Amino acid sequence: IPAARIHFNKRAITLVQDEHQVWVTFSDGSKISGDILVGADGAYSSIRQFIYKDALEKGILPKVDTENLSQGFITMVGTTDPLWNLEKYHDLKDDHTHFAQMIGKKGTPYTWSTFTVPDRKICWSVQLQLGNKSAEQMFHNSEWTPEANERMIQDIYDFKTPYGILGELIDATPKDRISKVALEDKLFTTWHHGRCVLIGDGRLQQALKALLLPSAGQGAVNALQDAVILANCLYDLPSLSTQDITAAFKDYHEQRLPFVTYQFNASKTQAKILFGQGLFDRIIRHVAFHYLPQSLTMREVYKAAAYRPQATFIPLVEKRGLCDVAPQKPSKRYTEEQEAAVKNV
Repeated sequence: IPAARIHFNKRAITLVQDEHQVWVTFSDGSKISGDILVGADGAYSSIRQFIYKDALEKGILPKVDTENLSQGFITMVGTTDPLWNLEKYHDLKDDHTHFAQMIGKKGTPYTWSTFTVPDRKICWSVQLQLGNKSAEQMFHNSEWTPEANERMIQDIYDFKTPYGILGELIDATPKDRISKVALEDKLFTTWHHGRCVLIGDGRLQQALKALLLPSAGQGAVNALQDAVILANCLYDLPSLSTQDITAAFKDYHEQRLPFVTYQFNASKTQAKILFGQGLFDRIIRHVAFHYLPQSLTMREVYKAAAYRPQATFIPLVEKRGLCDVAPQKPSKRYTEEQEAAVKNV
């Protein structure tokens, strides 16, 4: 993509599409048009809101896509300045990453973790599990102010870590390096409408058709996989008609949905194991850590690792690992191009 075509600080305020093109107007008054619009602008994306509004007015938007996001946790994260007391912060003596997960005693809604990173720094994270009422209250009131951060810090200050109390790590963290966000999850059923399509995982404001909790580390991975599969489908477009574009979007949805659903459910389960403080969450964690066979755990790891979609319009990378690779739909156009090239030799 030419650098001149990449723009920053744009906020879409209107979206219009017809049988031939899609037009977007931005808050600075500028306008663009194109054959296809790919929306990847966050969980509360204006692009998704525009196309959902249009689909709702036409009576084709499923009710589930109009419901609110699920808010199960509040998380606070930070990264310290360099720490030089290597006797106290003994894990900083080597170049390995040392991770520790702490689960609060029964009755507390908190879990917290620490892990070392380069330059003698320590990252820390705290999760607050929300009940149904607290989720609604904390998300919609003024709990996102610096004062609210201080209240949460007071609650967690004396929590124990491998390096003393958590408060000492917080004190070593600049205020502008402390963030608090809601961990939300939702799997939308409508991924495209007309000439517009949604990609990615929106929890981190990176995407929008599925919001995955970060517990399984699959958010950004899913966004990249979406982009690859969508590019493959667009490469095989026979024309730029709305009918062919819709067919390509449907193909993208069908290829991705099973894997996105799997990762969505895996992320929810992993969140219960790592962060959950309810009775059911504790039972799941106990079973997972004490009775779940290692072979079953590794089977799930291999299942996730087997899915590694590639761009099918260039030569594929050869298998170099030990685990199997999930089959991938080949590109019809690329196959025909390669066959034609062989005939012309």
